[in-house]
Amino acid sequence: MAYNTLLFDIDDTLLDFQASEAAALRQLFVEMEQPLTAADAAYYHRVNAELWQRYERGDITRPALLIERFNRLFEHMGQSGVDARQAEATYRRHLAAGHTVLPYAREVLQTLTRDHQLYVITNGIAATQRRRLRESGLVDYFNKVYISEVVGAKKPDPQFFESVAADITHFDKQRALVIGDSLSSDILGAAQFNVDSIWFNPARTVNASDVQPTFEVADLRQIPKIVG
Repeated sequence: MAYNTLLFDIDDTLLDFQASEAAALRQLFVEMEQPLTAADAAYYHRVNAELWQRYERGDITRPALLIERFNRLFEHMGQSGVDARQAEATYRRHLAAGHTVLPYAREVLQTLTRDHQLYVITNGIAATQRRRLRESGLVDYFNKVYISEVVGAKKPDPQFFESVAADITHFDKQRALVIGDSLSSDILGAAQFNVDSIWFNPARTVNASDVQPTFEVADLRQIPKIVG
């Protein structure tokens, strides 16, 4: 059966979040007039990923996550007295300006939008994600953007997907498909809501989890053949 409703994640599915994150962190430390080593940046990346996974599980709130990642970074760097809230605000301002489109994303969306309904589903910060989608030019390909901060639930919580489905006219689980890079957020959420999924895995990472996508692709250009 062909799919007609495609639910796309943003970060590291359509937009290069890793590049945006690295650039925003560099700019933060330039403004702080502090050095940032590669090891410090790698530490931040690990902590941030860990905290977002805790957020997906409901173990930490979003506001706490945003501050905690910088508290832990500055503690790791041996810096005391740094205003983590101000650092987070500065970092997020630079992050919102990052909107590098991943290879083939624009072309694939242009192809898919001809015969499918496309939607964004993201756990990111609303103002940040809206700006990145707008300035990248990708927002025009989507019927609507669903952001957990606005929806009131987050991926992989079934309530997030239930709210999205209720808002989409004639939503049919059998013809809906979730597309994303995160097993713990996108793919698990799809599985719990009983819709099919595509795991975008360009690094060809071995799936060591219990979460199984319906399909797996390493190149976005594979998606049109799957959706029909």
